[in-house]
Amino acid sequence: MPPPPERAAMIDLLFGVHAHQPVGNFASVIDDAHVRCYGMFLRVLDRYPEFRFNVHFSGWLLDQLHERHPADMALLAGMTARGQVEWFGSGDCEPVLAAIPQRDRISQLDTLSGKIARHYGRRPQGAWLTERVWESSVITALAATGIRYAVVDDYNFLCTGLPAAALDGYYSTEEGGQRLDLYPISETLRYRLPFSPAGEAVAHLETLAQQGRQAAIYFDDIEKFGIWPETYAWVYEQRWLEQFIEGVLASPHIRTSTFADHHAQAATRGIVYLPTASYFEMNEWTLPPHAAASFNELVDAEKRAGRYERHKPFLRGGIWRNFISRYPESNWMHKRMLAVSTRLADVPADAPQRAVLQEHLHRAQANDAYWHGLFGGLYLPHLRRAVWNNLLALEAALDHLRPRPAGEQTDLDLDGHAEPRLTNAELQAIARADGDACLIEFDSYPLRHNFADTLRRHAEGYHRRIEEYFRQHTDGGNGSDGATDTAPRSAHDRIAFKHPLTAEDARPDIRPRGICVDSLIDGHGAAHALQNYRLVAATAGELHFTAEHAGTCSTRIDKHYRLAEHLLTVEYVLTRAAQAVEDTACALEIRLDLAMPSCDGYSGRYRLQDGSTPCGFGETLQLGEMDELTLEDDELGGALRLTADYPLQLDARPHHTVSQSEAGFEKIMQSVCLTLRWQPPPTGQQKLWLALSVSGSGTVPNDAR
Repeated sequence: MPPPPERAAMIDLLFGVHAHQPVGNFASVIDDAHVRCYGMFLRVLDRYPEFRFNVHFSGWLLDQLHERHPADMALLAGMTARGQVEWFGSGDCEPVLAAIPQRDRISQLDTLSGKIARHYGRRPQGAWLTERVWESSVITALAATGIRYAVVDDYNFLCTGLPAAALDGYYSTEEGGQRLDLYPISETLRYRLPFSPAGEAVAHLETLAQQGRQAAIYFDDIEKFGIWPETYAWVYEQRWLEQFIEGVLASPHIRTSTFADHHAQAATRGIVYLPTASYFEMNEWTLPPHAAASFNELVDAEKRAGRYERHKPFLRGGIWRNFISRYPESNWMHKRMLAVSTRLADVPADAPQRAVLQEHLHRAQANDAYWHGLFGGLYLPHLRRAVWNNLLALEAALDHLRPRPAGEQTDLDLDGHAEPRLTNAELQAIARADGDACLIEFDSYPLRHNFADTLRRHAEGYHRRIEEYFRQHTDGGNGSDGATDTAPRSAHDRIAFKHPLTAEDARPDIRPRGICVDSLIDGHGAAHALQNYRLVAATAGELHFTAEHAGTCSTRIDKHYRLAEHLLTVEYVLTRAAQAVEDTACALEIRLDLAMPSCDGYSGRYRLQDGSTPCGFGETLQLGEMDELTLEDDELGGALRLTADYPLQLDARPHHTVSQSEAGFEKIMQSVCLTLRWQPPPTGQQKLWLALSVSGSGTVPNDAR
């Protein structure tokens, strides 16, 4: 008898997409993403029921899409019902699970799994990990909520010494006896799909099949299929997605599968314990600039020597948590979030509004505002504002249930300096006793807004690319090295400028951004930073700091913060030394960075005492004398009025930072920077009284609907 024909080599394609929009993102952005990506993707896939795939939608985005685009979500429900789609779970508001307490991991996971079960008929067995951040501590929460397997980056597996050829199935791990199976996502596929021609991508999968690989594992951002620059035309107008699907379905070597079916039929490849890690690019992003430069030099040297692929598992940068230690603004938000989480844990599960309070906490844990890599993240004021909206709504409710002391101090952010606090029913002011004695938080509970939520100019590793560009070009940052061929270029490889830039735009701040950052100006016009304030007293009604400055402006400065209902007052007392009284040029300069939601948009403006509106927040305003100025913000639904008991010089201008995004380098307005100059009379002691009064009832932010 003739031998039986050989079976064609076959590989399982486990194709998954992750869809996410940050809590608080603009409705217009979500609608645009749906038009260019989510809806298009689903409608194409619906025409190919034999192509099985896997999806993860973050919970907040899922809610938005059900509200705004129900027809396409019904289409997805139909695909789920016929077995074409498997759903993956995660934290509901896309937190980095490793960065939140165990109790919150469980509640976040359970919340999204419950939503998926209600809308699509089944709880997920698989989990997407935000930014593929892996720490073994998350295993127990995943297992406790019914998750049997998760997808993580193949780099994590390579770091254990496993060869790439062995990463064609799942491995098993455990924590305290709790088992979890782990699938390695192929970095090679992440860079091929959809950036290489569809025929080449299919041929690559067939080659893997011929090599005896059992599975090809892809799980990555769906936004690459239409939202990333140049991808809409490539994926849909030039039919990349249809060509890829048709090529896969026509191939005798590829079959599509859900993770659930593969997991049920395949055995584990064995035990594995992964190091704390994420995808390889994160290693660089989380490092401070000098270390990132060294890391890049090492990687480039290995590539030039032809050793990169062999040594890549041993090239380690930072871990995701380094973002929290690298950015003080992120650290402060994170520690404030942990503090309110602890307070919420003491509220009984059956307490009225407990579910609402839990939702505020979940939204305050959304990852995007806490870090920065390729995308804006921490640099985007509206994302940080969404965190503060929810933190303050939750804190106000907790204060109603169990009031806190009106004034206390603690080193909440673990930076070695206490943060004294003043609180009443309407306002909260928190200072940092680190020498600057500025306010790092100034909250309105009715508006659910932190007026001190700004970001300093940080040095970033990618700023060197701007400098290199300026050395080679003279167009002021108006150029781009975007793709010139048919296929789009990955956002990781593009250099483009969304706004014209100068090198000065990216120069790091020397001092922090906050409210009431002070300097003395001597008779020669030189500024002397007041960075030696010490805390004298912190009571329920007042914070008192004092500083001494020697030299031609030999002066003692006493600074008092007080709260009264909707009013914050700051009193300065300058006591001049006898030998300095003749120096009439000594002045006090006070800088206030105020976060106004309208930023440089059309709905924010200055109003003078006479009722006139000279300009908006995105413009420069200079006044020789000023004792009253109102900042009106329609987006906020309120206003902030600054008054002084002595005429002051005013210089008001927008504060911008430079960051990168998938569209290129961009300038983002972070705050209104008001610089006040007080020239006191040449007598022994003078006082200046400033007041910030808050008005308005606020608007309902998008993330609170």
